[in-house]
Amino acid sequence: MSVVLGIDGGGTHTRASIVDGDKLLGHGMSGSIKRLRVGAEAADANLREVLKDVYAQAGVKSVKAACCGIASVSMPGITEWVTAVFDDFGVEKSEVVGDQVIALDAAFRGGPGILQIAGTGSNTIGRAPDGSIESAGGWSSRLGDEGSGYWIGLHSVRRALRAYDRGEPTQVLKKVGEIWGTPDLDKLVNLGDGTPGPDFAALAPAIYELAQAGDAVAVGVLKQAAADLIEFVLLVREKLRKKHNIAGEVPVAWTGGVVEKMTTVREAFFKGLHDAAPALPIQDKAAVSLDGAIWRAQRLAEAAN
Repeated sequence: MSVVLGIDGGGTHTRASIVDGDKLLGHGMSGSIKRLRVGAEAADANLREVLKDVYAQAGVKSVKAACCGIASVSMPGITEWVTAVFDDFGVEKSEVVGDQVIALDAAFRGGPGILQIAGTGSNTIGRAPDGSIESAGGWSSRLGDEGSGYWIGLHSVRRALRAYDRGEPTQVLKKVGEIWGTPDLDKLVNLGDGTPGPDFAALAPAIYELAQAGDAVAVGVLKQAAADLIEFVLLVREKLRKKHNIAGEVPVAWTGGVVEKMTTVREAFFKGLHDAAPALPIQDKAAVSLDGAIWRAQRLAEAAN
C-alpha cells in the first residue's frame, strides 16, 4: 500500500492524517491555515506544525501523495504556497482543492449528492452523476454564509441590539460582553464594528446555550439559520434536477458544528427537508471532511503507480 497524507484546512482548525491503506499512522491538529483568517505567517506556521507532528507520529520522511482541502483555495498564491510546503516535506504528488470538495468526497466518494456545510462558514455544493457541480451560498462571512457559526454570532448581536432599542428582554448582549470583555454597550459596539473585527463564530456555542434556555433573540437566530440551510439545499436540488435531468432524488449529507452540535438546528434542518421533499435521503451522521482528503490522496497515489 502507499503512504498518503490528507489535510482538512477549515476556518478554525487544521486536521491532518497519514495513512497506509486502512491503517492510521499519525493524526494531528493545529490552528487555521486560512490566510484571510489568521494571516500568511501564522497560516504557514500552523501548516508546518501539523505536518511535523503527523510525520513524527507516522515515522516517515516522505509520502506518496497528499491532498489538502482548504478554505479560500481560489485566492491567488494559495495552491502554490501549500504545494511548496508539501515539497519541503517530501510529498511526491499532491493536489490542493476547496474544503467543500473534500467534504463532498467524504460523503459520496466521487458520486452524486448534495452537501450542506455549516461550520465557521457555510456553503452548499451538489454534484450531478456526470460530475458537474452546482452550488448555493458560501459568499464569505461579510456577504453571505447564512446559517454558519459566524452568521449566528453576528446576527445574534444585531438582533440583540434591535431588541435593546425596543426594550425587549434578551441575555445576548450580556453574554457577548462577558466573552469579549466589554463592560458596557459602547465598548461592545466599538469592538464589534472594529477592523479587524472579533471572532463572531466563537459566539455561536453561547448563543446555542441561550436558545436552549429560551432566550427569544437566540431562538429566532437559530430558527433562521436552519431555514437558510434548508433553502440552500433545496435550491441546489432544484438546479441538479432541472439542469441535469435527474428524475429521482439526490442524497443529502452535511458537515460542520452548527448542524452537528446544535440539536435544535439539526432537527429543524432534517424536518424542513423531509417536509419539502419526503423522499429525499439524508445521511444520519456528519461527513468527516478529512476522510475525503485521504480518499483523494489515495486516488492520486493509485494513478501514479
